[in-house]
Amino acid sequence: MADESTDHGELNEKDKIDQLSHPEVMALFSEKLAEIMKDPLLIGLPSEPTLDEVNSQIALEHGRAIVVNVRQQDESNTVLPVVVIQNATVHDLKKAIQRHISLKLSREGGPNFVSWKHVWKTYWLLFEGQKLTEDHQPLTHYGIQSKDEVTFIKRLRRK
Repeated sequence: MADESTDHGELNEKDKIDQLSHPEVMALFSEKLAEIMKDPLLIGLPSEPTLDEVNSQIALEHGRAIVVNVRQQDESNTVLPVVVIQNATVHDLKKAIQRHISLKLSREGGPNFVSWKHVWKTYWLLFEGQKLTEDHQPLTHYGIQSKDEVTFIKRLRRK
């Protein structure tokens, strides 16, 4: 027999949601998302993660990705944990850095455009004294493994 709860004036779950206003639905969604984010697999992600961030976290958990810590040589000396696939190239790392920084800036309300062409012309990535000069080379070519640290360093100008 069909669900009789609607015969007694009670609303089923779908009808309840249909009657909520947009702010109420958003509040309910945020509450449920906060519950999901307590899962040990998702700890460390921001409160409103992107699909890319969730997929990266899952890839890390399954051993299909690594974390490369990228140190910014500026006044903040910040270290950014950047996730890339196991067999990533220098180019893949640069793209992951771009996504990470762009997302961080947008969350903080910073500039929404960064000239990455200028950044890569002005800075090298450095790992244990080696400049990561070949974009097509895998990170393993330079000996980079999970949790290793690479640093942005200023390129010297040639006259």
